[in-house]
Amino acid sequence: MDNVEVFDTGVKGRGLRTTKDLCAGEVVLAEPSFAAVVFDSLSQQVCHSCFRRQANLHRCAQCKFAHYCDRTCQTACWDEHKQECGAIKKNGKAPNENVRLAARVLWRIQKDTGIVSDSQLISVDQLEDHMADMPADNLKEIKIDVHNFLDYCPNTRHGVEYISHIFGIINCNGFTLSDQRGLQAVGVGLFPNLCLVNHDCWPNCTVILNHGNCYSGTRLTMSPCSLRIELRALGKIAENEELTVGYVDFLNVSTDRQRALKHQYHFDCTCKSCSKNLKDDLMMAAKETEGNKPSDELVKEVEELSLDCLAKVEAARTAGDFHEVVKLCRGGLDKQEPVLADTHLYQLRMLSAASEVLSYLKFFSEAAEYSRRMVEGYMKLYHPNNAQLGMATMRAGVTHWHAGLIEVGHGMICKAYAILMITHGPNHPITKDLESMRMQTEMELRIFKQNECVYHSMREAALQNKPMGMMAEAVSVENNVKALFHKQ
Repeated sequence: MDNVEVFDTGVKGRGLRTTKDLCAGEVVLAEPSFAAVVFDSLSQQVCHSCFRRQANLHRCAQCKFAHYCDRTCQTACWDEHKQECGAIKKNGKAPNENVRLAARVLWRIQKDTGIVSDSQLISVDQLEDHMADMPADNLKEIKIDVHNFLDYCPNTRHGVEYISHIFGIINCNGFTLSDQRGLQAVGVGLFPNLCLVNHDCWPNCTVILNHGNCYSGTRLTMSPCSLRIELRALGKIAENEELTVGYVDFLNVSTDRQRALKHQYHFDCTCKSCSKNLKDDLMMAAKETEGNKPSDELVKEVEELSLDCLAKVEAARTAGDFHEVVKLCRGGLDKQEPVLADTHLYQLRMLSAASEVLSYLKFFSEAAEYSRRMVEGYMKLYHPNNAQLGMATMRAGVTHWHAGLIEVGHGMICKAYAILMITHGPNHPITKDLESMRMQTEMELRIFKQNECVYHSMREAALQNKPMGMMAEAVSVENNVKALFHKQ
């Protein structure tokens, strides 16, 4: 924690600022969770200790609710699970994740107080709960959670007001935990130091969950059951500059971001991007052709059609009707393309849905075209080191690779790797996966440039899982080339 200090920001209250100059990709701080739980819906698919998602987990023999990778993870988690295990056994079932997290927080406060290490900058119970700002519906939900908590932990020494305070803190400060590759939300946790980092729609830092990677000074160590967040610099940050992260996705117009922040976090965002409506014009732009733009009436009509189509796309995707998703997206994009700019949010959302589903259906050539257009739009809107941009570029690169467009695919994979090296670091599983893909596509690209016929013959054989008739020639082009297509 030598890199940061707490300070009074004024209007925003407490915040964190750096005590030295920082470079892009530098780990500003790393923090283990004070308490964390797996989502109810994934309780049997995700380890309750390391939060890795995998098959064949071992179930706790006592409560029959918690699941673990192995004995190592179960032992590492026992201090946290011990009281939970007894409570679940006594009640006959586990409560929802909010109640389970509040229980773990309160048990740890009771055992260790609200500060559990010298590096923790604030006690958990000193975090903001925003109870006074919550609408009636939220307060009603908290009241129900408190009631369920008291059924779950009837012998608690804490009063209703203090328990409600903890639920308020979780509601405003809970951090969503992802699986080991950062691809799916699997749980929620509380990280006190992270809670001090204020929001900015164009932040200078990003937060990632790095399973098993622990920083001690400048040295990286690995532990099978470590679970911690990393705050990483997105670019150069000067000494005494406030550290900020984005609480919501930037890919919304400023009024929508402000509305979401007010609803979930109970503050009015006055950052530069919101106060000056930066990039709002691009996000809702009409297409310009040789200086001419469509009429406002036509733009409004297409936008309304787009919203209706996007709602139908989401319904079809939820229902698993992926061919209907493709049909809807194709029709929607045909209407959008002559009217909306390539940075318009509604067109980008349609392109995202189309490329994702077409890739799933293995229509890679069409998916590649849509993903390329999507990434080109994203690059005009997102921060150049935005993690969402990096992940989207990676997916687009892989789609091009599978479509046989090796030159474009390799280029996109390299761009994604450069971004994720900053946002995730070299030791994150997704970065390691991307490095392997980068090396493989680089080797394939060399073959392609030396002999396109050999490349396409090998690719076709690999896709059809047939013997490669031109392997002898391929080996003369690149040593050990047969390893390149072991998995397409």
